[in-house]
Amino acid sequence: LSCTAPAAAQQRPLVTEDPESIGSGLVLVEAGFDYQRDQHFPVSGLTGHLRSVPRFGVSIGVSSIAEVQIDNVSYDALSITGRAQAPLSHLLRVSSDRTSSWSDTVVGAKTRLLSEGGVRPGIALRFATKLPNAGNEEGIGLDTMDFYNSLLIGKTVRSLRVVGNVGLGILSDPTRGDRQNDVLTYGISFARAFAEGAEIVGEVNGRANTRPGTPPPGTDSSGYVRFGARFTRGLVRVDAALVAGLTAHDAGLGVTTGLTWVFRALELP
Repeated sequence: LSCTAPAAAQQRPLVTEDPESIGSGLVLVEAGFDYQRDQHFPVSGLTGHLRSVPRFGVSIGVSSIAEVQIDNVSYDALSITGRAQAPLSHLLRVSSDRTSSWSDTVVGAKTRLLSEGGVRPGIALRFATKLPNAGNEEGIGLDTMDFYNSLLIGKTVRSLRVVGNVGLGILSDPTRGDRQNDVLTYGISFARAFAEGAEIVGEVNGRANTRPGTPPPGTDSSGYVRFGARFTRGLVRVDAALVAGLTAHDAGLGVTTGLTWVFRALELP
């Protein structure tokens, strides 16, 4: 059993980015559902159980080595279990025990620099920008724009694929327009095929604050571990995983499930 390049590029339920692109002229569409318990929002002071759907994303293969991505198109609904004083809690327009908002869409691109071969891993670069779709009045968003760049490395050995990411995130301070926080982003994942079209997958993915002292609110260290499985038949893949936060700022236990479909839509020269 082995992972082909298009299959490896289908990442759900993982978020660690694979260096392989989906392929020239191919389009990858994914959608899913996330549920996180005890999600804390330090800028608004809200805590609750968060549901996100449809978790829509699309990747377009513009060449054999590059793709354009639009991710995290979703609607978030929070069942509020607690409130606390926070930097922007005075801006809240939430009078009930529920609030909702569109999530922050992420637009990015990935380019492969080195193909995998022999003992050599595949290497790629990815750049992405998080847009401020979610407003802070609903208590879920930050109304900030963030930028990320990452080095992606991946290697397949027999039925095991291992992927690693390391990079820099430039996160805006949601309380001040003249300040930012630079964080180290990281991720390591594995996918182990155990039957035809079936894999066990897992990862640790997050960011580490690099600023001395107290970071701007909403830019603290954060990390999640995911463990699950995915099943592929043809160009369609179904996935499910458990998700758990690693820091006091992260959500508790959660689940994610989704569907990925790859099809040819473009004829490129």
